[in-house]
Amino acid sequence: MKKAPNGPFVLGAFALSLAALFTACQNTPTRTAADLRRLQGYWEGSGESSGESISITGNSLNYHRDANFWYKTTFTLLEGTDPQVLRITIKDCSGEPPAAISKVVFALFKIEDGTLTLASPYNGEAGRPQRRPKSFEDEHLAIYTLRKVQPQKNNFEPPKPNEPKTP
Repeated sequence: MKKAPNGPFVLGAFALSLAALFTACQNTPTRTAADLRRLQGYWEGSGESSGESISITGNSLNYHRDANFWYKTTFTLLEGTDPQVLRITIKDCSGEPPAAISKVVFALFKIEDGTLTLASPYNGEAGRPQRRPKSFEDEHLAIYTLRKVQPQKNNFEPPKPNEPKTP
């Protein structure tokens, strides 16, 4: 009995495997990418968070309460977390000296009915490590409630020399 050559079978199996691999590796929108898009924009505090604002562009998050209290940060969304978690790195901030620069903080977030809710452990000591929150019900969290609004003038930039000051 003569054996059939295995060459065409092996080549066909290899081609099928490559096709399956390339199909599986195509870029498809992930939950993380969709959440990042939903976070983009200018958010103003409501209720107890009144007077606070957050501007999110790409992976930059700028928090502003007043001229003397602000943070410029970058963040990543942690995948596979429930509730969803932001890992935030402080790049610049108010205060002398800015002891919080390069510190990493975590915040839970959710967006429901046009409202962004952020929850982060309150930590009055900038040098102390921060734990990652697990639930919005944790009693040691500072809760921020913000609504998306049309972009406002960036509060982080001083007026240009020839620009009239606004009241």
